[in-house]
Amino acid sequence: MNILVINAGSSSIKYQLIDMDTELPLASGLVERIGLEEGVVKYKTFVNGEKKELKETFPIPNHTVGLKRVAELLTDEKVGVISDPSEIQAVGHRLVHGGEAFTKTVEITEAVKAKVKELFPLAPLHNPANLIGVEVAETVFPNAKQVGVFDTAFHQTIPEKAFRYAIPVEFYKEMGIRKYGFHGTSHKFVSEQAAEYLGKEDAKIITIHLGNGASMAAVNGGVCVDTTMGMGPLCGLIMGTRSGDIDPAIIFFLAEQKGYSVNEISSLLNKESGMKGLTGQTDMRDVEKLLDEGDENAILACDMYAYRIKQFIGSYAAVMNGVDALVFTAGIGENKTSIRKLVCQDMGYLGIEWDEEKDKNRTDGVHEINTDNAKTKVLIIPTNEELEIARQTLEVVK
Repeated sequence: MNILVINAGSSSIKYQLIDMDTELPLASGLVERIGLEEGVVKYKTFVNGEKKELKETFPIPNHTVGLKRVAELLTDEKVGVISDPSEIQAVGHRLVHGGEAFTKTVEITEAVKAKVKELFPLAPLHNPANLIGVEVAETVFPNAKQVGVFDTAFHQTIPEKAFRYAIPVEFYKEMGIRKYGFHGTSHKFVSEQAAEYLGKEDAKIITIHLGNGASMAAVNGGVCVDTTMGMGPLCGLIMGTRSGDIDPAIIFFLAEQKGYSVNEISSLLNKESGMKGLTGQTDMRDVEKLLDEGDENAILACDMYAYRIKQFIGSYAAVMNGVDALVFTAGIGENKTSIRKLVCQDMGYLGIEWDEEKDKNRTDGVHEINTDNAKTKVLIIPTNEELEIARQTLEVVK
């Protein structure tokens, strides 16, 4: 079975076609700058061990034009990997927010689409774009089953004592204000990989997803029991441009003393804070250059970044009454030795002991970077959200 995975944003479509017999991608790419003067389509194929790439630039006024071009490329005589769109039996869509309505992956019906619309206020930047992707895919691939995989679903097992906020009850009951969490597809994928590696179904695992957006999850026996992001993706860890946890009094202070509007404060905390606010840089590679130059702001920022992660490791070890493994994943988590070192140092009380040589000599797949005698495993596991979406889609349609 061939499954097309789609992640539709407000001005982009990320896609990957996966052969589920081998679980390998046949093609992948990105449609971006939708609605602007010049759009871009990037397309890669992976056939018989050979990779081909092409890039096109032309006006892409809407998502329909972009996805139709992707379908044409997939079936093109020269660069295509299938002969007809009907060879795509299912389309798996990344849907960011499922609220409390969606605790698992579902086939998309009119009722599902209506519910996703109801949830627009919880994810105003993501859910509308995600739904556009669904509706366009229905027209471009009419014979394929459309399936929704929700970022929040994996976290719906979090107990009420962990997901509720200590505010008047009616705000939860009438407006759904509670912790939901995000990056669920990634946390699910790597925690399952870790449990399989450990050979322990009841493993207590802390997953650490570090990209431009960052979050952690406490996974006990395959069940998520807590996560760092909340009702939205702002809280928890320090991120590329997001502040992570702050004292709410700061918001009132800025409004009262600086006259900032709600929108200005939201922009400040979401787009101008985090590593950007501390160092002027959002990319950890650029931050590392500053580190090498001895930049004091970069040194402090990385210390703060790691300190926040360590705080949650301690918290989640307490919540689960132990920890069997830490898992580093996503762009920074998988690639930045300096961050892993900062996080793991002085954590011997929890059985966490980092091995520098193992970290430097990384191998593909699950890679162990703890010392031989450490009680707690420290693992690097590459995330694969597209494959996880495809697997969940297959479970629904097979």
